[in-house]
Amino acid sequence: MGGFNLQELMSQAKRQYEVLQKKMQETVVEASSGGGTVTVKMDGRKQLLNITIDPEAVKSGDVEMLQDLVTAAVNEAVRKVDNAMQSTMGGMLGGLGIPGL
Repeated sequence: MGGFNLQELMSQAKRQYEVLQKKMQETVVEASSGGGTVTVKMDGRKQLLNITIDPEAVKSGDVEMLQDLVTAAVNEAVRKVDNAMQSTMGGMLGGLGIPGL
């Protein structure tokens, strides 16, 4: 009887979750805006690790533009993390052998 082994499936899911948590900690993305005026680094948990701002952008005194560039760079980093995690999870879920995934 080749039935559905829920306990084995749960064990696999737990292992995959642990792998995903480790992958999230190790993943680092970088995104920039304004042609590199603002660059941010973010990990897979969406924790902002670093922001670099070109000093010339500060000299211009255009605070509103600088705020927009920071916002754009952070949003792009979030998109990159989402894409990386979606790709990772898709591969992991496919490995569980659940029909339809």
